[in-house]
Parts: sequence; structure tokens; C-alpha cells
Amino acid sequence: MYGVLIKCNVWCQLLDTAIDLYHKLVLEKTQISKFVFPSVLRACAGSRENLRVGKKVHGRIIKSGVNEDAVIETSLLCMYGQTGNLSDAEKVFDGMPVRDFVAWSTLVSSCLENGEVVEALRIFKCMVDDGVEPDAVTMISVVEGCAELGCLRIARSVHGQIMRKMFDFDEILCYSLLTMYSKCGDLFSAERIFEKIVTKSAVSWTAMISSYNRGGFSEKALRSFSEMLKSGIEPKLVTLYSVLSSCGLLGLIREGKSVHGFAVRRELDPKYESLSPALVELYAECGRLSDSETVLCVVGDRNIVAWNSLISLYAHKGMVIEALCLFREMVTRRIRPDSFTLASSISACENTGLVQLGKQIHGHVIRTDVSDEFVQNAMIDMYSKSGLVDSACTMFDRIIHKSVVTWNSMLCGFSQNGNSLEAINLFDYMYRNCLETNEVTFLAVIQACSSIGSLEKGKWVHHKLILCGLKDLYTDTALVDMYAKCGDLNTAETVFKAMSDRSIVSWSSMINAYGMHGRIGSAISTFDEMVESGMKPNEVVFMNVLSACGHSGSVEHGKFYFDLMKSFGILPNSEHFACFIDLLSRSGDLKEAYRTIKEMPFLADASVWGSLVNGCKIHQRMDIIKAIKNDLSDIVTDDTGYYTLLSNIHAEEGEWEEFRRMRSAMRSLNLKKVPGYSSIEIDQKVFRFGAGVESCFGTEEIYRFLGSFQNLTLEADYYRLTNYEHVIDS
Repeated sequence: MYGVLIKCNVWCQLLDTAIDLYHKLVLEKTQISKFVFPSVLRACAGSRENLRVGKKVHGRIIKSGVNEDAVIETSLLCMYGQTGNLSDAEKVFDGMPVRDFVAWSTLVSSCLENGEVVEALRIFKCMVDDGVEPDAVTMISVVEGCAELGCLRIARSVHGQIMRKMFDFDEILCYSLLTMYSKCGDLFSAERIFEKIVTKSAVSWTAMISSYNRGGFSEKALRSFSEMLKSGIEPKLVTLYSVLSSCGLLGLIREGKSVHGFAVRRELDPKYESLSPALVELYAECGRLSDSETVLCVVGDRNIVAWNSLISLYAHKGMVIEALCLFREMVTRRIRPDSFTLASSISACENTGLVQLGKQIHGHVIRTDVSDEFVQNAMIDMYSKSGLVDSACTMFDRIIHKSVVTWNSMLCGFSQNGNSLEAINLFDYMYRNCLETNEVTFLAVIQACSSIGSLEKGKWVHHKLILCGLKDLYTDTALVDMYAKCGDLNTAETVFKAMSDRSIVSWSSMINAYGMHGRIGSAISTFDEMVESGMKPNEVVFMNVLSACGHSGSVEHGKFYFDLMKSFGILPNSEHFACFIDLLSRSGDLKEAYRTIKEMPFLADASVWGSLVNGCKIHQRMDIIKAIKNDLSDIVTDDTGYYTLLSNIHAEEGEWEEFRRMRSAMRSLNLKKVPGYSSIEIDQKVFRFGAGVESCFGTEEIYRFLGSFQNLTLEADYYRLTNYEHVIDS
């Protein structure tokens, strides 16, 4: 009787009731039939909270001596797999005397459902090696796992297995293969799969359209949609969603409106519950923000995804005030923000001017208890980018289960705020404790090594990067920059030449490397090689070339490349002018520098005037500084270097009134001179030394040595002076 009731409750999804009935059956201390256990285990599998009960049921199964029953063993596999306890699932599997197709496929599915794709593929391989034939359903699950993994080599291997078993004619399997290849970046194979489908349904067409979008071929996606309509296939809502995304990416507002009208005429989504996010993105990407907001008004509070889409787009486009106003309107309308809303809104506050608003949203997160990994990482990023590293650390320390994204957020926060030693120490902790790392992890620590000039540590990180097999275009570019800044130009060249693919940033980094080492010839030849390869230089590349000319004092080259910018359609900005004027000023051509400032298409800022003033200081031309006094007095900036330069010049000339005025201007703007420091690397550790700062590393020994060295110098000077006087007297 109990067994029938338990089974009926499980069928009706009344899982807690089924478990309560099982407990009553246990309390009666009667013999429990083995046919009851599969139903009870299925009830336990419906919730992770019931895992504890499931384990007790497992114990009773062992005591009852029915643990070798094939149905019960499979039910145990399902229970442990669905509750995320894969280790126990594998123990059950390993203890099975006979492993049939159902057991194998259950374990594979459990691994895939819990995101353990690599483990699922390993078990699938063992299954095939064991002679167990998979069916189409298992193959679909494996193909979907390959798609998530994104590894083309494994994807092709799985496809070969399908070909050998003649599964190719299953449309759902073909759809999965098509999606798998597109996610692995092999669009050509995806197209071949699509062509093999004899009778193409809306599902097949939608998969191909989505694949084109995923690969960045939005025009092909629209052509496929047109062919789909010509073939008489009626599109689904998901098809229109993909097509609207294509129109948004291409900025085709007319075509997008046409698709919108198609959906309205066919009444496919009368309440905009499905298409509203895509419509919001379409109109926003095409600059029709008022239309995006109109869609939101129609949707109201029925679709939070549409609100999230517009908030995210506003934040991504730098329209942070609009994003935050939209968030406030959501709260006013009593639309409960989810974690995506909060993460996007917090990301919009990632600058010092809006950090107070970010703190208020943080307070909202605490009050509403809507916090997950995305929100926590967004808060770490927000505090880090606002310069509040201590707040970011506090947030980081409170997170119990930290993913690699969380660790990377804190690493980048340290690195971006000049806390390079803390970033390196955090990476060391991750490496010692065998925590997960990825390309972003290594990118952040390489940049930290670059900032403090830690060559030995940088080499060690490079070695670990190779061992982990995580090298890519971004890490290679960071390595070039790191080696150059640490003084090892030869290794920087080696890394650059070994790169199979080079981005504009890679070329720019190598040009900058040669420039900072005074190798103007190599910098220019690298620039020429880049242009010959078909890569068009951008503003940063020209900035690095001009900087290279400045480091080597090559005025003629500087003039040539400054004029060459216009040939590539690039108008010099303030930084280019500052670099060029610095080159002219240092060479002594102060009149040409001044003439260039006056001919600038926009008003010169502090960096431009500062370059001229520094040249005047070098060549002792105080007359020019006095002549441009009115121009200098109009400058308002937060650049402490500019005020420090002018105040020092006034002090050298005895103009104490002007000196006090410059210092007063700095105080009124709450500016402080950033203290300089020197660093030395000993045993892969970097120690900083600054004026007025007591170092914790051998301070007393250093001062004793300097005192002894000074005494030796005085004695040597006295000895030479005595000998000189003796020679004169004789």
C-alpha cells in the first residue's frame, strides 16, 4: 500500500509527501519491498536538500541486501547525479558488477548536468571502449557538452563516432552538431551539416541563423532568414529573436522594423513577453533609444530581461546616468531587480564620481539579499576601479566560495591600483593551493610584474604559463611589454617573433619596447613591417613611434611621423601634440614648439604647455616662460606634475610669491605630489625605497653602510687634498 502511494506522489511531483510516507513506513518497522526504493530515491533526487535523506535510504538499501539490484543501482546513480554529488555517483558506478547502457548514459548525463564536461567526455570514451553502444539521446548530450567545451578537436572526434554509428539523419542530432561546430568556431563544418539536412524545419534554419550571428556573420544570417521565408517555412519566436539581433549588430533599423512588423502582423508575441529584450537591443544599437523605452513601457513589469538589456546597453555605451536612472525607475515601479540588474547597475558606477551611488546599490543588495557570484564580482570591480582597494578586499574576503572570476577580479583590482606586490602575493597563494587559473589570471600578474620591474618573478610566471598551456595573443603581448619594461629587450624580441598571430596591440608593444630602449631604428623598421603586413596603425602606434623619437632625440623622424598620421586618416590628439612638443623643446627648438601650440586645432592643455615649460627649464629660457605667463595661468588641471614643475621653476628663480601661488592651487584642488621611489629585486622579491620612508628590509644595516662609505669618501678626499698641497709646496 505504501509503495503505491509513494509512487503516485512522485508521479504527481509531491516529493516531500512521498518522503514523509517513506519515513512512516520505516517507523512501522516492517519489511520494505525493494520496489519502494527507486521511487523514494527519485523523490530525493528532486532537491539537493534531500541528499541527506537519500544517503540514509542508500544505507538502508545496503542493510536490506538489495544494493546489487540493477534498477536500484541506476536510481542511486540518478539521485547522486541530480543532487550534484558526483563523487558518490562514481563510487556507486564503480561498485556495479554489471554496467549496462542505462548506467553508463546516466553517469555521462549527470556529469554534463553538473558542468563537468571533461569528466563526462572521459566517461563517454570509457563507455565506447567498453563496447557499450550509445544511442542518439546520449550522443545529443555528448555533442551539447562538446559545444560548451568549445574544443574543435574533441568535437570532430565525437562527430566521427556519430558517423560510424549512422546517426547523421536524426534532425535533432544534426541541429546539435551544427550548434557544436559554430560554438567551436568551425562555421564551414556547421554549413556542411546544415546542407545535409534533407527536410529543413524552422529549428534547423534557426540554428544556422544563430550560428552565423555567433560567428560574426550577421549579413549571412539575414540572407538565411530570407531564404527560409522563400522556402515557405514559418519562423518561430526564437528565429525572430536571432534575426532582430542581426539587424541590431548591423545597425539596420529599417529591416529590424520590418521584422518587428512581421511579428505584430502574425501575432507571434502580442504581449512582447519574448521579443521585448531583442527589440530593446535593436532600437538601442540603432540609436533609437526613445523606441527602446517605448518597448519597456509596453512591457511594464512583465519582462525583467528587457529592463536588464537596456540597463546593460546603457552601461556598456558609457551612458551611466541613464543606466542608473532606469534602475531607479525599476525600484520605483516595484520591479524586483535580479542579480543581472544589480551587476549591470553596479558596473555603471565604476568611477570615482559615482562610487557613492555604487555604495547605495551595495546597501540595496544587503537589504534584499539578492546576491550571487555576478553581483559580488561586480562590486569588487566597482570598488577597485574607484580606487577603493580596501573595500574591494573586504568584499573579496567575505566570499566563501570563490570562482576563478572572483580571484581574477581581485588580482586585476590590485594590479590596476598600483598594488603590484599584493597582486603577486595573491597569485602565489593561488598557485600554491592549486586553485584554478586562466589566461586572465596570468595577464593580471604579468602586468603586476611589469609595473614594479620584477624580471625574475616575471620569468617564473612565464614558465608557469607555458606549463599550464594557457598562452594566447593577450598574454604574449603582455610578456613583450613586461620584458621590455624590466630591461630584457632580447627576450621581448624573442616572444614577439614567436607569436603566430599579432594584433595591433602586439605591434604597438614591440615598437614601444624599442622606443624605451632608445632603439629608434628598430622601432621604425617594426612600424614599416607592420604596415607592410596589412595592419593599419592607430593613434597608440603613432604615440609610441613619437615617444621612440623623443627617447632618441630624433627630431627629423618625429616631424616625419607626426605629419604621416594624416595620411592614415588620424588626427593628432592632445597626447600626440604633447609628445611632439616635448621632442622639439628638448632639442632646443622652442620657437617651433611654441608655433605648433598656437596652430593646434584645439586649446592646449597642461600636458602640452608642460612639455614646452620643461624644455624652457632645460635650456634656461626663462624669458619664454615669462612671455607665456598668461597662457599658463589659465590652465586648471589635476596633474600634480604640472604644478610641481612650475613651482620648482619659480623657486629656482627666487619668485616666492609665484611659488606660493602654485602650491596654494595644488592645496585647493586637494592635489599631492606623488612620491618617487626606487626598487631592488632580491631572491624574486621586490623591495621599495622612497624618500622619508623607513623600509622594513635592513634599514639600519643600509644606513650603517652608507655612513661607513661616506667616511671612506671623506678620508680619500682628505688624502688627495694633502698630496695636492704637498706637491704645491714642493
